[in-house]
Amino acid sequence: MDIDYKQGFALYLILLASLSVHEWAHAVVADKLGDHTPRLQGRVTFNPIAHIDPLGTVFIPLFMILFSPGFAIIGWGKPVMVNPLNFRNRVRDDILVSMAGPASNILICLLMVVIGGVLLKYVPAIGGLLGQVILLNCVLIIFNMIPIPPLDGSHLLKHAVGMRDETYLNYARWGFLILIILINIPAFRQVFGAAIYLSAEFFYQLMLLIVG
Repeated sequence: MDIDYKQGFALYLILLASLSVHEWAHAVVADKLGDHTPRLQGRVTFNPIAHIDPLGTVFIPLFMILFSPGFAIIGWGKPVMVNPLNFRNRVRDDILVSMAGPASNILICLLMVVIGGVLLKYVPAIGGLLGQVILLNCVLIIFNMIPIPPLDGSHLLKHAVGMRDETYLNYARWGFLILIILINIPAFRQVFGAAIYLSAEFFYQLMLLIVG
């Protein structure tokens, strides 16, 4: 099996940068809402070192790149620790902090759309890079909205059903195992892939609309 190591390394750098922005967004929103725990832990920064999770940022993405298991590259950063007791409105602020990560990836996609809309006519060579950034960030958006801990979507589920903190913590203990099982179910992979394709296609078409 031939592996394009240059492309793989480029994908990994894009993923690392996108994950860093994602985790920074969680940290800075929590900080703005009154919980300074992330700032005290050095998480209000774009420095990737502060956000690296050995499993989610290093092992799993590199494994998927190097061994090409036929699935979109996924990964996650070190979870940003927050203390909900510091929030003025625990439910609202927890949701805002949780959604800040996916929102940052949406903003990255929109930034690529604007850059592409302005430059693609004159520098068509950047099209492939912009497409990779959009695709990877769409993966992060959709992946993080899965309602399984520690992913961001699990906080929406928690508040939607009125889940108690103790129940959520018990649920979170099984989160990683549930994710491993899910990504090995063909039906889930098809739905996941379709959601990524549709979201990425939306940004691609928006870029082409700007290009004209």
